[in-house]
Amino acid sequence: MSLYTTAGAITITCNKRLAPYVEQEVRELGFTIEETFITGVRTTGTINDCIRLNLNLRCASQVLYSIKQFRADDADMVYKNVHSYAWEKLLPQNGYFSITSNVFNDTINNNMFANLRVKDGIVDRMQEKTGERPNTGADLTGAVVHLFWKGNEAELFIDTSGNSLARHGYRKIPGRAPMLEALAASTILAGKWDRKSPFVNPMCGSGTLAIEAALIATNTRPGLFRDNYAFMHLQGYDEDVYLDERGKLENQIADDVPGLRIIATDYDAQAIINANKNARAAGVADLIEFNKVDFAATHVPQGKGGVVYINPEYGERLGELEELEATYKRIGDFMKQNCKGYHGYIFTGNMDLAKKIGLKANRRIEFYNSKIDCRLLEYELYAGSR
Repeated sequence: MSLYTTAGAITITCNKRLAPYVEQEVRELGFTIEETFITGVRTTGTINDCIRLNLNLRCASQVLYSIKQFRADDADMVYKNVHSYAWEKLLPQNGYFSITSNVFNDTINNNMFANLRVKDGIVDRMQEKTGERPNTGADLTGAVVHLFWKGNEAELFIDTSGNSLARHGYRKIPGRAPMLEALAASTILAGKWDRKSPFVNPMCGSGTLAIEAALIATNTRPGLFRDNYAFMHLQGYDEDVYLDERGKLENQIADDVPGLRIIATDYDAQAIINANKNARAAGVADLIEFNKVDFAATHVPQGKGGVVYINPEYGERLGELEELEATYKRIGDFMKQNCKGYHGYIFTGNMDLAKKIGLKANRRIEFYNSKIDCRLLEYELYAGSR
């Protein structure tokens, strides 16, 4: 039985509050969503389906294929159940693998101990069946086995992704306090941009939002920026399946989007240089108009509508907060005066500062930026009377 062609349970994980956008993406790929939870979704498919998911998803973190569920009261029971699985039919004899885990069990106070017992179970089984011990380590560059263990219920997965899908692979220079690519894509998908009208991004920093907008508008998928996944390091991997999926991604790119204008500005010259380099790495530099100006001087095409999206600093120290209060007020003035007919979006982790904008948000969409509780505030910037 080949897992590449045998349907099983697939769990697609993501950062907190991104699950609705992962669900949207997975449905658009033709999969049926069986459950949505706070950090992901569940569906059914083969590991070949996992290949497709890995290459296409913008908002996800890992694509996990379930291989065994069992009861585990302690780490010894985990070891026994791991040891009983036929790893010799799944992992290459002289290959390399890693263990990751999420553990919520009263007998375990360190996930590394649970990882060790899983590793021991696999290595001992492989030694007995093949006479060879595979190499193991922390780098997620080979096969990856994931343990989820909560209470006395445990489940083993093949993590088909390896390194997180949330980092899309094109950003060479992150800049100061960069937004994770999966988060940036999710916030764009959460808004009302039609993917062809202007997308204006003052305070662009390292350019992540503008680049993700360009990738979304041209239907360019993150899988094109990466050439190593954990599924490539399993027995039975067929490179032709991967190359066929990758070829589909290349063929579906829209080379020309009539009327599309993406404008990104920052007052920091180095930020513009870095953003340009990142955009070139993503292959979308020719779609983005980068300019070094104060955000309030950003050109906003008139008469066309579109989206203006600003991700200002949140502030941590008192002096910063006082200065940022004035900045947030200027953001509100800029939107009221220069962005009529647009949807305005401000992403912030400081709702006290957001009050200084002086506009009433018609939506407050919840996100986390790392561990910071954030909101994407949406404003209808009416042209003329409402």
